[in-house]
Amino acid sequence: MKSITSAKFLKGLTGTNETLEDGTPQVALLGRSNVGKSSIINSLTKQKDLARTSAYPGLTQELNVYWINKSLYLIDLPGYGFAMASQEGRERLQKLIYWYLFDSGCVQKKVLLIIDANVGPTDKDSEVLASMEKENKNIVIVANKIDKIKKLEYESKMKKLAELVGEHKIIPYSAKERIGVSELTQEILG
Repeated sequence: MKSITSAKFLKGLTGTNETLEDGTPQVALLGRSNVGKSSIINSLTKQKDLARTSAYPGLTQELNVYWINKSLYLIDLPGYGFAMASQEGRERLQKLIYWYLFDSGCVQKKVLLIIDANVGPTDKDSEVLASMEKENKNIVIVANKIDKIKKLEYESKMKKLAELVGEHKIIPYSAKERIGVSELTQEILG
């Protein structure tokens, strides 16, 4: 079983950079604002403060590049949707996300689409998923915050999520309860 033995923040990017073009495999983390991408990174790497977390949506304003096991880049994309930014700032973040995923020439080994399992996929999640499917991205759905789902609702919420995302693999996840950590680690390193 593979594990993450080293992780460090490399740099934040706002466009083309030699790091993205050096041939190192890339795994992208994508999701709406405040879905828990930073908490997932911290739980995967067992480092409490590697990725900054905040109660305020939209903290990530760049492509944050993490160097994992000295062999791959984990690219944390800004959240889409609501962010504590001006309309112009939100549009800039949207352009950065789309540029990286579709126009930059970067090839992602996998794209981890993080969805709040309790809220379920939003219209924006479905739109982003459809755009990535059109481009044949290798997508894994991470159903985050499963610890917030009431036990009686868990099965129906996960079934509904599966219906909405189709054939994509779904990993139920909770950074807080450390559920799904080893399975997601295998997806990233595999």
